[in-house]
Amino acid sequence: MADSIAPIVAAEENLQKQAEKMDTDKMWIIMGPQHPFSHGLWTLKVKVDGEICVDAEPIVGYLHRGWEKETENRTYPKIIPMADRLCYAASMTYTHLYCMTVEKALGIDIPEKAKYIRIVADEVCRIQSHLMWLAAVGTDLGNLTVFLWCMREREFFLDLNVKLCGARMTTNYPRIGGVRNDTTELFDRDIIRTIDRFEKALWEIIALMDDSSIIVSRMKGVSYITREQAANVGLTGPAMRGCGVDFDIRRDDPYDAYDQVDFEVPVLTEGDSYARYMIRTEEMFQSCNIIRQAVQKIQALGKNAPYRLKVPSRVPAGTHFTRMEDPRGESLMYLVSDGSDKPYRLKVRSPIFTNVSSAKLQCVGARIADVPAVLAQIDMCLGETDR
Repeated sequence: MADSIAPIVAAEENLQKQAEKMDTDKMWIIMGPQHPFSHGLWTLKVKVDGEICVDAEPIVGYLHRGWEKETENRTYPKIIPMADRLCYAASMTYTHLYCMTVEKALGIDIPEKAKYIRIVADEVCRIQSHLMWLAAVGTDLGNLTVFLWCMREREFFLDLNVKLCGARMTTNYPRIGGVRNDTTELFDRDIIRTIDRFEKALWEIIALMDDSSIIVSRMKGVSYITREQAANVGLTGPAMRGCGVDFDIRRDDPYDAYDQVDFEVPVLTEGDSYARYMIRTEEMFQSCNIIRQAVQKIQALGKNAPYRLKVPSRVPAGTHFTRMEDPRGESLMYLVSDGSDKPYRLKVRSPIFTNVSSAKLQCVGARIADVPAVLAQIDMCLGETDR
């Protein structure tokens, strides 16, 4: 028996020695700007040695719109619809961020009811944004059912946007000094029904992902990032918290009434693609918890409570900045006012630009087939990156 196996073993050892002597050429592969994985117009140059990525270079700028320059020619209220279009998947949070920045420059404190309404609107935005991300991850991993189920659930939250302000995605709902309109009794009822139903549906989607050994194996142990590396490249949001960094602006630097609601910040120390996936799914459960508490506060304040202040059209001269927890990370706006009714300068700090810039860190060491799954965890919105 041993004599019959010996030639096979010798042949395998010979092949292994030959493979070790082979000097393979490394090759650059261009993924994008129009590529199924890219989630927008951008180019990822990947250098591969066989099937393994050894280098990567992200290239953005295909969607540059000059957003920041355009704001200098518009009065403060007219910038609100423009902020909606920074990131179509998170329009509510960016409009909220802009209004908070101007309110800080004006030195005003908005009504308590408006704070809780904004919280509800933000968390609805966070859930529908994460669902779009999860749908894309399912497609990148070859599971179309995940895409269909996530987009189905996302429609319920877009319907809530319609009931709140009449628009699905570019909502134009927050206002400098509060919100455009109060919630209705039907909205308060429907949002609770929606999140009760959604929590059950989300477990079904998680089971669909986790019961697939192929999907799990393509995320677990892939693209490992330490907390030190995350800090060095400036990763924020769920991608950062998946590396063991326990930080969330809603809790650690609260704005509006986030310090009045109880919620947990999910943090995992594994630092791989699967950890980043788990962080975002848990965040959706936490958003449902936040919405329930905020709706109770709104109902307790009653329908006669004010939800908006009248504010001056001119902003005092000075520099001001505000940050908030966007679904994709830390968003920041820096306003320079000259005392007129238009901003002298309005700068946006994009969490996505920083996260996309970490593409090299995330791709090196991964297989070329895993690149779409790895970079899907960034949850890119290239329109906001190239503003």
